[in-house]
Amino acid sequence: MVSGVSPVNPESDAAVIEVSRREPAAFGTLFDRHATVLFRYLVRRVGPGEADGMLGEVFRIAFERRGDFDVSRSDARPWLYGIASNLLSNHRRREARRLRATARLLAGQTASEDATEHVAARLDAAASWPGVIAAIDALPDVERSALFLHVWEGLSYEEIATSLDIPVGTVRSRLNRARRRMRVQRSIEACVHE
Repeated sequence: MVSGVSPVNPESDAAVIEVSRREPAAFGTLFDRHATVLFRYLVRRVGPGEADGMLGEVFRIAFERRGDFDVSRSDARPWLYGIASNLLSNHRRREARRLRATARLLAGQTASEDATEHVAARLDAAASWPGVIAAIDALPDVERSALFLHVWEGLSYEEIATSLDIPVGTVRSRLNRARRRMRVQRSIEACVHE
């Protein structure tokens, strides 16, 4: 072992990336490990039609930038989410249209079960969905990305910080501001519809 250099776990993503620098085909292991969760994240953000192409783009960029990956980090998932988030920031307009369409669809659905409480709960949820979408749509990109990574993907604050290349404290403040903005937006929506 070289002094000051820690050994890389041979099963880690870092080890795969390190090997792929000499043997490019080894990079496919990262795709096998992480494509499913990244695809799910992308589908939620842009829909299945665009998600497939964006997934390929995420891994193309990751492959091209594998020399820049910090091998002291064993897990490449936050790095890959960061690449995906950067790509998604370029698709905000399409994402906003998709969220509004989803809101219209959910608002138009009716519950098919007989339980009165369940029907009322579903109708209330369907009625509130457009307000939630409007609140999400009103968020700045940086807050929206942090919120989606935390809520949809279950990433920790530390993983989000790595994904977005920001300090953990910034993640905390972005999530706090996003929650506050959403509460304010929802209050405004409620007042407008009264």
